[in-house]
Amino acid sequence: MFKRVFLIVMDGLGVGETIDAEKYDSLNANTLKHVLETREYYLPTFEKLGLLSLVSKGNEPKAGYYGKIAPLNKAKDTLNGHYEMMGVILDKPFKTYPDGFPILLISEIQRVTGKEVIGNVAASGTEIIKELGEMHMKTGAIIVYTSDDSVLQVAAHEDVVSVEELYDICDKISKIVLTEEYGIGRVIARPFVGEPGNFTRTEKRKDFASIPPRNYMTLLYENGLDVIALGKIKDIFADTNITTAIKTKNNIDGIVKLVDFSRTDFNGLLFLNLNDTDTLFGHRRDSEGYLKALEEIDAYLPAFINKLTDDDLVIFTGDHGNDPTYKGTDHTRENVPLVIYSKKFRYRGYLGLKDTYACIGATIVDNFGIKNDLEYGESFLDILK
Repeated sequence: MFKRVFLIVMDGLGVGETIDAEKYDSLNANTLKHVLETREYYLPTFEKLGLLSLVSKGNEPKAGYYGKIAPLNKAKDTLNGHYEMMGVILDKPFKTYPDGFPILLISEIQRVTGKEVIGNVAASGTEIIKELGEMHMKTGAIIVYTSDDSVLQVAAHEDVVSVEELYDICDKISKIVLTEEYGIGRVIARPFVGEPGNFTRTEKRKDFASIPPRNYMTLLYENGLDVIALGKIKDIFADTNITTAIKTKNNIDGIVKLVDFSRTDFNGLLFLNLNDTDTLFGHRRDSEGYLKALEEIDAYLPAFINKLTDDDLVIFTGDHGNDPTYKGTDHTRENVPLVIYSKKFRYRGYLGLKDTYACIGATIVDNFGIKNDLEYGESFLDILK
């Protein structure tokens, strides 16, 4: 039906607790609803598309289809969310280390990197560099920390450890921890700059992940279609089954690049992650900043939508929740939005609650007439009219 499919992930955008939210300490979480309660807002594009109606905050949508999707993977993190969209359901979740990493692992990290380690706690990234940044600058020891998610993060000041050296350190660590023994999902390099009392993380973050199992991107790639990855999609999928990959500095840069590609004649999938809502505002429990980020996306979207033709399909979704009004600083277990738009649509309507994010990938390969040999995900292409 469509020559180009644009899949836009608004990172950390949930629309209400899942049926199993209690198991993930996420009862009553609802990222979008609680953000919209922060103050008066102006989101005309999202309201028109139906996003606000998912939390009963908008008028009747004027374009496209809207609904919700429940996660099937037993986790609430970026890797599991994006994997699931592409049909990857893991038998068991990646391991987490809420009390820090085993001392034997820390010793091995020190051995292979030649660096001392400080930190080794579950902490907010901004808080850990505030606490240990000065010690790091004095000693040269790298800051290692984690969160409620399956991730090992390494922070270093760019004047102490160059960005390239930090990437090399994380690459060496990834070869140890992205294994069955430790079961960690990602290693993340976190460069920062500034002076004690005024440290700032930079946009030079880099994720190291293991090669993902066969997925819907694999099917697209094997069938000669374009698979364009914008933002951190390249890192999440370990730069596999991708024809073009471009990193982005922030949400606005992501939208600008989205508009640029809307002018090109590609045939396949463009997969974009807009990360600021999660990293800058969800984790920092900044409702006002989160709402402002949504308003900025909303303001820039018309420049993209106006470039679309009848041959284009747009899918907006999230990868997990990150309710900035919730306790702690970690993700929340939530359903995510499913908002679908095309100029070709003659109808609009509510899609209800889908049972796995994998329905997105299944729909995309169905659109291109590709035989689906993966286990998870049911296409909803036939109801889009």
